[in-house]
Amino acid sequence: MSPVPPSGSQSRPTALDRAQRVRFRRAVTLMLMTLVLPGSAQLVMGKRRIGVVAMRTFLAVVVLALGTAVASYLWHGIAFWAGTNTWILQVVRLGLMALAVGWAWLFVDAWRLGQPLTLQRQHRLAIVGVNGFLCFSVAGALLFGAHMVGVQRQFMITMFGDGDAVGASHGRYNVLLMGGDSGAGRWGLRPDSMTVASIDAETGKTVLVSLPRNMQNFPFPAGSEMAEQFPDGFDEEGMYLNGLATWALDHPEVFPDSKSPGIDATIQGVEGITGLDVNYWAMVNLEGFKDLVDAVGGVELNVRQKIPVGLPSDSYFHYIEPGTRTLSGVDTLWFARARYDSDDYSRMARQKCVMGAMLEQVSPQTALTNFQKIAKASSAMVSTDIPRSEVDRFVSLALKAKGQKIATLSLVPPMINTANPDIALVQQKVQAAIDRAEGQKPATETAEAAPASTDTSTGTPSSTTGSTPDSTTGTTPGSTPEAQPTNPPSVTGGSVGSLKEGYAANESEDLGAVC
Repeated sequence: MSPVPPSGSQSRPTALDRAQRVRFRRAVTLMLMTLVLPGSAQLVMGKRRIGVVAMRTFLAVVVLALGTAVASYLWHGIAFWAGTNTWILQVVRLGLMALAVGWAWLFVDAWRLGQPLTLQRQHRLAIVGVNGFLCFSVAGALLFGAHMVGVQRQFMITMFGDGDAVGASHGRYNVLLMGGDSGAGRWGLRPDSMTVASIDAETGKTVLVSLPRNMQNFPFPAGSEMAEQFPDGFDEEGMYLNGLATWALDHPEVFPDSKSPGIDATIQGVEGITGLDVNYWAMVNLEGFKDLVDAVGGVELNVRQKIPVGLPSDSYFHYIEPGTRTLSGVDTLWFARARYDSDDYSRMARQKCVMGAMLEQVSPQTALTNFQKIAKASSAMVSTDIPRSEVDRFVSLALKAKGQKIATLSLVPPMINTANPDIALVQQKVQAAIDRAEGQKPATETAEAAPASTDTSTGTPSSTTGSTPDSTTGTTPGSTPEAQPTNPPSVTGGSVGSLKEGYAANESEDLGAVC
């Protein structure tokens, strides 16, 4: 028999084995040092100049990032300003790209400093795998961040202009929101819906004032182009408020210096009706709106009565059944636009419910998670004259408005006769709604009754009293009812109410409560 080797002689590592392990641990350590503190690997290996520059750059970036985060937490306006400034976004984008390239080079250099050729084969393969994983992970994350910053920058450039900012009017920003028909050659020609969002410049408290598209015989602000054409008001035969855009495009000589005569004419009509100074406008492509809803994962709405999606002749025709539903983009669009088996004023109420739900439900977390989809959908959906320099202001006001009740007022029957509106009453109601939203007692409301007239577009009586009962309770808007009526009114779609009595979402101190 062969002699048995001494116990443990086969497992005892040789000096070469120990040296291999030391070199392997050193190589791994150099890469981990580069991950935690870029430049430290070069510094300990004697490449002082490169190590010092890399470490100082990294520490400066960390200090800047932490300082920005703290400042943004304490003063939100800084984050909004930085996130909407295209110059800063470009600097951040290029900076992230430079960091990605520099950090990746430091990983490769750390791998080289680990002397991979002196390692055993299995150790070399392990080092290559670890280094590749760290290199591509860090550089990939930075490049993805640069891409997202680029998306935001392009969104700002595409969506917003570089015009001059306009100051608040009487402490409020009035933004005209128009829903435009989509399709080739039809973008924005006939606004399908018109709502003025009157926003308190300090608190963000918002009042939504909606105008029916079929309003006739209304004045224009003194001295405006349209007032010169129609000194006695817009009484063009067979034309309504939503036809102003078409009229202006057919008469471009009236607005020789305007880039958007249809919108300018519509704004002048809205100002003449409401008495408000419109600061900015935004045109929403209603067809593209569905993409935005899908981008945020749908919107939850209280469907009070079944709403048709499409027309009975359409292959996709179906009903949105009553109940609390999370609707897709297509269904939300039809919820807001459907007129089949309904009426224009119910549709206006439903549109307000959609606006309120979107403002309430789209959180900053949702926006960040789905940012790329939202940016893409918004760029195709909205055209506006709000300058980039004002975006941070409106983002801040929107976040303030998110936690507050939204007040609404719609200039529709039975309160307003859309065929021959009492403009003094209209402007009185608008100012009263704003006064209530600001916590003031309306100074312009009156209890004197005026003769009732008939709305030629609907055949319903139009009350011209100074105070209109709330359609949900029969009480004056702004008051607190003791109890619900014994026989509640009928409902249509998104809001309590009826054509005869009015829809609650069209005039309410709390939009969320009546939708």
